Amino acid sequence: MTDVTRAKNGRPVHHWRRDVVELAALFTAVAVADAVANLIGHGPDGPALLLVSAVLLLATAAFHTWWGRHHGHAPPTSDTGARPGSSERRAGPAEGTGTGDPQGTEGPAGTPEGASGQSTLWRLRTTVRDEPGSLAALCTALAGHRVDILSLQTHPLGHGTVDEFLLRAPRALSAGEITRAVALAGGTGTWIERADAHDLVDAPTRILGLATRTALDAAELPLALRQLLGRCTIRQLPAAPAGGAEDAVPAEGVLEDTVLRLRAPEGGVITVERPYLPFTPTEFARARALVELDSRLGPRVPRGEDVLTLPEGEAITVRRADTGDVAAAKEMHGRCSSRTLSLRYHGPVGDADRYLNHLLSPRYGRTLAVETASGRIVALGHLLWDGDETEVALLVEDAWQGRGIGSELLGRLAGMAAEAGCASVYAVTQASNTGMVAAMRGLGLPLDYQIEEGTLVITARLETAAVAGRPAVGD
Repeated sequence: MTDVTRAKNGRPVHHWRRDVVELAALFTAVAVADAVANLIGHGPDGPALLLVSAVLLLATAAFHTWWGRHHGHAPPTSDTGARPGSSERRAGPAEGTGTGDPQGTEGPAGTPEGASGQSTLWRLRTTVRDEPGSLAALCTALAGHRVDILSLQTHPLGHGTVDEFLLRAPRALSAGEITRAVALAGGTGTWIERADAHDLVDAPTRILGLATRTALDAAELPLALRQLLGRCTIRQLPAAPAGGAEDAVPAEGVLEDTVLRLRAPEGGVITVERPYLPFTPTEFARARALVELDSRLGPRVPRGEDVLTLPEGEAITVRRADTGDVAAAKEMHGRCSSRTLSLRYHGPVGDADRYLNHLLSPRYGRTLAVETASGRIVALGHLLWDGDETEVALLVEDAWQGRGIGSELLGRLAGMAAEAGCASVYAVTQASNTGMVAAMRGLGLPLDYQIEEGTLVITARLETAAVAGRPAVGD
């Protein structure tokens, strides 16, 4: 063999000393082989010695084969610590997936293979140092507990990087065990919660879907923000006089740890608060993009209507309503009795009209209107986004009460809330409002009753199967 590890003037350098040593070694090997042959051929124990040598060679070869299979050298792994600015990608075997399913195959109906009864989906977020090897260490720790990484998003920060995982873990593995493994691998500020099949949709697809819903219906903006940012409380303050709260919020918005403040499209401020988990700049940018889309498109309500026939044979139309119906709603107020208005608004009857601009605005929820054949509004049903809760409210003109209109509206509103991902809806009324109580009971859903400050609060826990059959106007 010649040494070609270095070069001189672009050509390999050969050493004559190495050639001499190799030639001497060759002569020595020939001499030894000749001596062994003479010993075996002329010695008294030559055949036995030859047989023993063959057995030893076979045993050595077998041992070498066994050792190579059980103690093979692992191939070198690449350093996965270097990360892009913000990305989402599958974690392959080199990144510590803990199952034999590096491609994340799915079973029927999009269910992860093996998830039924054997594994649990988790959403996990943790902060690691922004240096090579940090992500690799985290993935290796998860692999040690047979945790499969289904997706990963990274959110760069000034002092580190927030990694958000969708995990599939053995059912016997608790959340505490996962967070302890992450902490030992260098993760800090770890947060974990149970996930479901909806989280299997990749982030770009989910965000595009939310943008589409927002573009079609202005009432979807608060819901889109809630689904984009997870469990959070969203409030919108109306525009205030000069020097008010919104003047302190610049046009580009404000990010303050667990609070986002954004300029509302029609004025005022949208506040998003998530006390259990700080927002990242990436989340802030996504939320701001949704609000900007809503602002550019302007007021809009999907048009659609259903024509129904009451038991008495009269036809009514159920449709979405907005601020363009304020005048017709005020006329309905004028035809309602003082008792009906007081049961609905829980305050002075003379103040009823001033609530309509807020109630009919798609920024605060959805409204269904019931029209007669002549185009006169005789009932309104409101679905109002109240922070992280959802309120339902009904107003039916006196002459049209007792015909099932309230129950029809309430059922549709509950269906819309369920489709929006709301876990429950509540109604604030008085115990003497037997019509509203009966309508809530008619939903056929589990109900909770509470008395708060002299009023009755009825909360219905939504079950998708129970409300799925209700048609949704304008969707």
